[in-house]
Amino acid sequence: MYYIGAAYYPELWDKEEIKKDVDRMKSVGINCVRVGEFAWSTMEKIEGVFDFELFKYMADTLYENGIYTILCTPSCTPPRWLFEKYPDAMRTKSNDFVKVQPQVHSRCHLCKSHKGVREKNRIIAEQMAKAFANHPGVIGWQIDNELFTYDDGCFCESCAKGFREYLKNKYKTIENLNKKWGMYRWSLDYTSFDQIEPPVINSWENPSRRTEWQTFQNSLIYSYVEEQAEAIRKYSSTPIGTDMMNGGNELSYKEINKCLDVVQHNHYDEEKDLYKAIFFFDFCRTIKDVPFWVTETQPGWNGGAGAYNGYRRPEHCYMNSLAPIAKGAEMNLYWLYRCHPNGHELGHGAVFSTAGRASSVSGAIKKLSQDLGKCDSFLSSTKVSSKIALTYSSTASISIRHAPIVAYLDHHFKDTIIDTFYDAFRHYNVDVIETDKCLDGYRVIFSPVLTCIDEDGFKDRVIEWVKNGGTWIVGPLSDIMTQYTSKYTSAPYSTLEELCGVYTVYQIPMEDRRFKIRWSDGTESTTALGCDAYQVKDAKSLATYEGFDLEGYTAVAERQLGKGKVILLGTAPDHDSLRRLSGEKPILEASKNISLTERNGKENGIIVMEIENKEGYIVLDKPYYEILSEKTLCGTVAVKPYTALFLKEI
Repeated sequence: MYYIGAAYYPELWDKEEIKKDVDRMKSVGINCVRVGEFAWSTMEKIEGVFDFELFKYMADTLYENGIYTILCTPSCTPPRWLFEKYPDAMRTKSNDFVKVQPQVHSRCHLCKSHKGVREKNRIIAEQMAKAFANHPGVIGWQIDNELFTYDDGCFCESCAKGFREYLKNKYKTIENLNKKWGMYRWSLDYTSFDQIEPPVINSWENPSRRTEWQTFQNSLIYSYVEEQAEAIRKYSSTPIGTDMMNGGNELSYKEINKCLDVVQHNHYDEEKDLYKAIFFFDFCRTIKDVPFWVTETQPGWNGGAGAYNGYRRPEHCYMNSLAPIAKGAEMNLYWLYRCHPNGHELGHGAVFSTAGRASSVSGAIKKLSQDLGKCDSFLSSTKVSSKIALTYSSTASISIRHAPIVAYLDHHFKDTIIDTFYDAFRHYNVDVIETDKCLDGYRVIFSPVLTCIDEDGFKDRVIEWVKNGGTWIVGPLSDIMTQYTSKYTSAPYSTLEELCGVYTVYQIPMEDRRFKIRWSDGTESTTALGCDAYQVKDAKSLATYEGFDLEGYTAVAERQLGKGKVILLGTAPDHDSLRRLSGEKPILEASKNISLTERNGKENGIIVMEIENKEGYIVLDKPYYEILSEKTLCGTVAVKPYTALFLKEI
């Protein structure tokens, strides 16, 4: 079964209006609703007095109408009595060199290290689980809402003390920390862990201190989530997740989901960036061995600050909602079902307006629900299986943010990985993986900007995988830093020079594409993400630089290793070159605006999606049955803008 639905806020509406809304939900094919994420004051208006009647009514009414419920813990927005009881519970911001504790005015404003807050979170989560433990309509839990280290975390004294303890446990001695961080430069060295303060925002900071501060703040969030999950599991066996949306992987998807059952993901990409949303679907699919959930996406446009932001036409809503299902999700929920009548985000798009009238995308959502019904047998009997993987490391994301090396990479790490590498493979199945992922079954692994290749034992595992026949295409900007965001002193890399049989002559962190490279077959390519120039020793030169001071040096080197090979990229070449290096064939021949997903199982087939709102084509090498149109297709097939084809092998 596939779930299409939205977030709903029963605390804003009376029961008669809720009944009308449920009827409207049924009219557009909604079968899942997410509630409770901001409603703590409704559930516990007075400390210790719990009232879940409204949410029981909501879950009952939905279930009676064939609609399922996801319950959210409301720890993102505590009631005012909690702040009156714990005045220091508010997250302290760092504004340059001044620490500021703001007033309660929005959400996500709690200190994650506050023991009183943690205890109240545990209690409300446990009480909710106890109240809804056996409800047949509740199919899942969401913990909190869009957790992240907002404003680089909390800078209160409790967090500062926790940071010092974290560093002491990791580094053991202050001398070790000083050496790892390079603190003797500028006479910044500490004589005691007690001297260490959180970093200063908007200042020229030591990247090691900033990296460790973010890692520490992330660890608070992981345990914050785990505590609530443990409280829920005392009474409920229903799947638990937390909706992730941090614009990247700085808050690690793998770490936060270790204690959870299902990966939940929110996204609000612009219409032109649908391919970037699909990148995250290929990532979410690999985190847990169960289908992931999209818990939020816009139904028509955004409006977070109260004003409209970026119209998405109904056809885009359809494709944006179908894409995660094609890539392995079992759920797509919108934010939100009905526009708020007051308060924040009045300009945000919704399935229905504040007045309860259908929006421009309501018809597209109904069509999606109907089409998924037609394709249910094919989808439920098949899975996405990839021979190509692309590493996407949280550790690298954090390190590059604080020590970008190449200009602008700190603000564009995710987009750079997508545009420079991932987007070359729209016509292939690709798994986007963290470094702890098992490598069995892959034929090719790309590892660009994998700053520290030794995390999770990845280095040893990938070398063994290569020896058994794999192709590892690694670089640029990989293996250039320790886990402490420091450079190596004996060579530019910890391992790659020796492993790949090269000597690195120059490393130029330039991003203006001044240099060109020429492949051994005479074709030319652009460069990106800097230029590392090599002399080959025990390796084969696949491409050399042209012009300026890099003339004749190797840009891409290959070395056989056992049954496989390592290809070292000193720079990022164009998409055609990356595809040639992979040695893999596309699923089908198709125009660039087409995204293809091959699915296999009891049935085999291909999902074709046009993602740029223009005419496209595919070339079929044999007849396929197209499920939606109930037609047999073969040869060259035109694909209309924002159209999907479900092709089943005959």
